[in-house]
Amino acid sequence: MSETSGATKGASSPAPRLSRLLLTGAAGGLGKVLRERLQPMARVIRLSDVAEMAPSAGPHEEVVPCDLADKKAVDALVAGCDAIVHLGGVSVERPFEQILEANIRGVFHVYEAARRHGVKRVVFASSNHTIGFYRQDEHIDAHAARRPDGYYGLSKSFGEDLAQFYWDRYGIETVSIRIGSSFPEPANRRMMSTWLSYRDLTQLVEKSLFTPDVKHTVVYGVSANKNMWWDNSAAAHLGFAPQDSSEVFRDKVEAQPPVAPSDPNAIYQGGAFTAQGPFGD
Repeated sequence: MSETSGATKGASSPAPRLSRLLLTGAAGGLGKVLRERLQPMARVIRLSDVAEMAPSAGPHEEVVPCDLADKKAVDALVAGCDAIVHLGGVSVERPFEQILEANIRGVFHVYEAARRHGVKRVVFASSNHTIGFYRQDEHIDAHAARRPDGYYGLSKSFGEDLAQFYWDRYGIETVSIRIGSSFPEPANRRMMSTWLSYRDLTQLVEKSLFTPDVKHTVVYGVSANKNMWWDNSAAAHLGFAPQDSSEVFRDKVEAQPPVAPSDPNAIYQGGAFTAQGPFGD
């Protein structure tokens, strides 16, 4: 299965459509994946994270460390950017105090900076954990009531509400991508339904950046898997057409020992996140 980006490099590549694109969370797993794949879309990619990042690879990259909890630093980070791909923040379930700083204060600081500097498009890395307490035998679309499965899911629900508010109040458009499980391959049976290939992730981010008139669109970030829980018809205007499927990994995954029927990974769409915490008791 090919894992090449939909936007390839080379002499035949179209000219970049953005002058400067901000990628937060650039040191994280998906940030590292998108760092190179977004390059054809902008003349300069500004890369940011609180963690250590690889140095700039040339004039097409700007490496700017930033703590999302620092409002002034985020304001300076966003200045001069045309659009933002916001992956930054804690990406796993943690105590609320840890989630609060990066994921709640941080996303607010990003949108406030976008407002102040006239940025009109944000791609927000939301999560399937906003709806994690739906059961795996339920089929839902983007209009289903959110049912977050932990503090992390709550923070992503807050981010989606913030995106809607900043569209309604200030005209900042957002595509909130409820990312499923984006890894080189699905690690377990649950991920057979939630898996998002890197190639499909890249296409979805590109569609989210450049599709006109998205307002605030919520889309599930998932490949064309056989057994799907999520209906993307409400985001059909994005033109997202996933190219990959988890089916090529089925034999490998089903060779694993079966999961107990009482295991959250066999019951809930959010899997193990529904059982993590409370913390510090």
